[in-house]
Amino acid sequence: MAHPVDVHVGKRLRQRRWLAGMTQQQLAEKVGIKFQQIQKYETGANRVSASRLWDISEVFDVPVAYFFEGIEASEALNTKDENIPADLLGDKEAMDLIRSYYSIPENQRKRLFELARVLSDAA
Repeated sequence: MAHPVDVHVGKRLRQRRWLAGMTQQQLAEKVGIKFQQIQKYETGANRVSASRLWDISEVFDVPVAYFFEGIEASEALNTKDENIPADLLGDKEAMDLIRSYYSIPENQRKRLFELARVLSDAA
């Protein structure tokens, strides 16, 4: 059984790769491994070594700590709101929405965010 930390790191890896619009094959080539290994990392089936995590963080230009962010909150998310999927980062629709959101110019993005906040309060 996969360790929860390995699963969390894998989810963060998948999220970052997906937001970057990169395939598993492209990431694997950049770090010098097979894409199957990326698959195993993303599911938490295989633990990512410190040196490999370092290489991956350099590909995405993020600190190594990025992959551990939110680990304390991940349990709280699962019990906090039943309307939010337990695996939000694994939800393709949510990830499409996030990618689209960040492709909007910043001034329009802020207005869209405020609209969403008003609509969610009204529901």
